[in-house]
Amino acid sequence: MHPVTNAERLPIVKLGSLDELWFQVAGTRCNLTCTHCFISCSPHNDSFGFLSFDEVERRLLESVEWGVKEFYFTGGEPFLNPDLVTILERTLDFGPATVLTNGTVLKPEWLERLRAAEQGSLYSLEFRVSIDGPTAELNDPIRGSRTFERAMQGVELLVEFGFLPIITMTRVWDESEDGAVLGQFRGVLHQHGYDRPRLKVLPRLLLGAEANRTCGYAASDRVTSEMLVGFDTSQLICQHSRVVTDRGIAVCPILIDSPAAILGDSLLDAQQGFALSHGACMTCYQYGAICTNHSAAGV
Repeated sequence: MHPVTNAERLPIVKLGSLDELWFQVAGTRCNLTCTHCFISCSPHNDSFGFLSFDEVERRLLESVEWGVKEFYFTGGEPFLNPDLVTILERTLDFGPATVLTNGTVLKPEWLERLRAAEQGSLYSLEFRVSIDGPTAELNDPIRGSRTFERAMQGVELLVEFGFLPIITMTRVWDESEDGAVLGQFRGVLHQHGYDRPRLKVLPRLLLGAEANRTCGYAASDRVTSEMLVGFDTSQLICQHSRVVTDRGIAVCPILIDSPAAILGDSLLDAQQGFALSHGACMTCYQYGAICTNHSAAGV
């Protein structure tokens, strides 16, 4: 009988059902260089590349037999991909879609097409706009000069075309200040014509640029097998999601930079279980499937 190794003690989460399929549609290319980005996206980061329309359509067709319920598009900044509008139009033939955007590059002609596509579909199109606080003083040191102003212009444009974006903010303040920050943000959004604002606070992920800005995960920040006893693993995104990248299928959108997170070239390959060996797994354990629209991290 051989001794139990550390690898064998790691908790494994099996794919229960493939409810959400993500597309790293803009790879790691972004027009901004946010100091807290967990995959260090920037105008010059080509670690992961764009996905073509043909590749996305192939995966959409593949997803049908898996019963995928909704689709997410992320990057980088998804709207840097010149095929994105056409990709979203096609996706609405298969199910609801959500785009995670910084809101700074939106164009009226894109939103006009996407509004028409949603109105002609059985499914909804959601936008999540990342703005890290209700003022330029809080947001811009993280996201760059004038990004608050530009993102709010994007929110105004989305509202003008009938969309109700989810405003997501990474908590770069003390958790005790959540109530005050959210209250102020609601007031600011009202001033910009968004009368029914939807807000979502996200915890910091101590990876990539954020690890350099503040700190990384400690060795003790790990999920253990004992912690999963009696725990509802459907709260973890790896239990019900996978991510299409230009390198293959990844287990989740947070860990794409980890080689072990690329599970194979097909959804069939990627149905294997995943060992929760990363510090970021602890963040998901604490806060739920923070990446989706339905997580407990929303406010």
